[in-house]
Amino acid sequence: MQKTVKDYIRTIADFPHEGIMFRDVTTLFGDPRGFRIAIDQLLHPYAGVRFDKVVGLEARGFILGGAIAHQLSVGFVPIRKKGKLPGAVISQSYQLEYGEAVVELHDDAIQPGEKVLIVDDLLATGGTAEAGIKLVERLGGEIIGCAFVVDLPDLGGRKRLEGLGMDVHALCAFEGL
Repeated sequence: MQKTVKDYIRTIADFPHEGIMFRDVTTLFGDPRGFRIAIDQLLHPYAGVRFDKVVGLEARGFILGGAIAHQLSVGFVPIRKKGKLPGAVISQSYQLEYGEAVVELHDDAIQPGEKVLIVDDLLATGGTAEAGIKLVERLGGEIIGCAFVVDLPDLGGRKRLEGLGMDVHALCAFEGL
């Protein structure tokens, strides 16, 4: 029987806090076949769609986004935590369960009208992805989709992003937290 992306993802109980089932994609990234399957499947819904940039959300989105950008010969743009990018940036804050965080994007990373795919490893509440969407849109980018390896549907991120009009694609889902 052929393995699926989900088969390559390790679950670690009670990390980083008791009651959390952490979905560890490093085991997926570390397996050459699993990593190839994930990249191919993340690209599949966008076959034949032209886009200019892949935006990766910090930090595991960099791994996926870089591989996808390379595969398609398009540019890669990182969205980073506050204070990590040199030069002029734009910032967007978003809510966490325990406070607020800020992500940033270089103010010249996306040109008006460029078509963008946003990529990350995991979609939970959708807060980080929504912040990334707002940054790209502020620079005039057109988001063609948001692609994730894992969706945690119980946390509502997909509904949140779809409510913003986003096309959301995830390779697998895990119930619970």
